[in-house]
Amino acid sequence: MRFRLLARRITLVPALVLALALTAAACSSSSSSPAAPATSSAPASSPAPVTSSAAASSPAAGSTANAAAEITANWEKFFASSTPVSEKVKLLQNGSKFSAAITGLMSLMSGLGAKVTKVTVTSPTSATVVYNLTSGGSNLLSNQTGTAVYEDGTWKVGDASLCGLLKLVPGGSVPAACSSAG
Repeated sequence: MRFRLLARRITLVPALVLALALTAAACSSSSSSPAAPATSSAPASSPAPVTSSAAASSPAAGSTANAAAEITANWEKFFASSTPVSEKVKLLQNGSKFSAAITGLMSLMSGLGAKVTKVTVTSPTSATVVYNLTSGGSNLLSNQTGTAVYEDGTWKVGDASLCGLLKLVPGGSVPAACSSAG
């Protein structure tokens, strides 16, 4: 049983690396093509476990639990393959700078998703997110750590989190916007 799990991961990780490499290469071009909006919505999920080291609650959410629920929903929606690029841009910190990277990622990984396992609100405007990156329901990368930021009245995926994933690509390049990311 353990061998099958290891074999599945060994098979899926190169696919992710290839997809991220192609995405990073697509990000270096100056043009982007619009993606067709998806009509289905991401499946609902239960909120991730919440911890808080911040004394104050989220500016808009009213409580740490509410902030964690919004962070979880927005994080999973951002990574859901069914979410249109235009919506993903709104869910990513400085999203307009990354639209080409998002478009490339969506076109390569149709079953990409994320499952948030833990949210730690660290201040009224930031949180740490632990998540699993998935494809077709299988974990590609487990226990990844990212950031969420409260920007323009919305909890968003921190741009440094996307850049961190793109940097995992051996020999790949990352968008210029990553040089100034979170």
